[in-house]
Amino acid sequence: MAAKADENRDVAARGLQTAASTLHQQADSLPVGEKMTKMTHSAADTLTSTADYVRGHDVSGMMADLERLVKNNPGPSLLAAAAIGFLVAGTFSGGD
Repeated sequence: MAAKADENRDVAARGLQTAASTLHQQADSLPVGEKMTKMTHSAADTLTSTADYVRGHDVSGMMADLERLVKNNPGPSLLAAAAIGFLVAGTFSGGD
C-alpha cells in the first residue's frame, strides 16, 4: 500500500500545484475585498508548500512526521481526528 502511495505522490503534488496556481490567478479578479484576496493567496501558498512537501517526502517519512505531530500535540490531534471522523461518518452515511 505504501509503495502505491509513493507512486502517486507526484500526481497528488501536481494536483495541489494546479489548484494553487488557479487560486493565485483568480484571487485578484474575485469580487471580494482585499482581506479575502489575501486569504486566497495565502491558501494558494499553503497548497504550494504542501505540494513541495509531498514531492520531497516518501510515505514513511510523512508517517513519521505525522506521528511526531500527534505526540507533540495530542489534544489538537484528538480534536482533529474526531472532526474528521464526524465528516467521514456523515459523508458515508448519506447524512444531510
